[in-house]
Amino acid sequence: MATEPSASNNGVPEESSSSSSSSPPASSAIDFLTLCHRLKATKRTGWIKRDIKGPESIADHMYRMGVMALITADIPGVNRDKLGCVKMAIVHDIAEAIVGDIAPCDGVPKEEKNRREREAIEQMCTLLGGGDRAKEINDLWMEYENNSTPEAKVVKDLDKVEMILQALEYENEQGRDLEEFFVSTAGKFQTDLGKSWAAEIASRRKRKEEK
Repeated sequence: MATEPSASNNGVPEESSSSSSSSPPASSAIDFLTLCHRLKATKRTGWIKRDIKGPESIADHMYRMGVMALITADIPGVNRDKLGCVKMAIVHDIAEAIVGDIAPCDGVPKEEKNRREREAIEQMCTLLGGGDRAKEINDLWMEYENNSTPEAKVVKDLDKVEMILQALEYENEQGRDLEEFFVSTAGKFQTDLGKSWAAEIASRRKRKEEK
């Protein structure tokens, strides 16, 4: 027979030891989430430098990537049912809460960008209090950065797909030519999913140009 959770003096059930070991303390969780607010407030650098009006935030980008991962069809060998790709999409740019959105045009070498972001992830996981959740975030981020699993390859492609879809939307809404974003991603998709979605976006862009 299952036992009922014990209750504290105020009548609120106490967390089991296994739950408390995997969940960060409330103070650490709120500190971490407060830091993540910067993702909502920080606009994506690439759009700012091209004078896009009302550019998306880092959180906007990550949210739509999460939705993309959620609606993908099952892919053999990819942990999609357990939301592995969704979690990675949410985590992949989380270091930018500290370092900001460092774009290639900022003149920061890739190695230095990676160093700053690794340091930021370590700071954020420490702020979260360590433990299972912090380790999961760190592991997901490293998996994405290293492009080391089928899930990482899918999410890397979704990152590029989301960017060119946003570029197309800005072209349509603001009458801009953002060809460079399409050129920069051409031939760099690793999965059939990424290639298919990118081709659909390119097709829609071409049809618009022909009108």
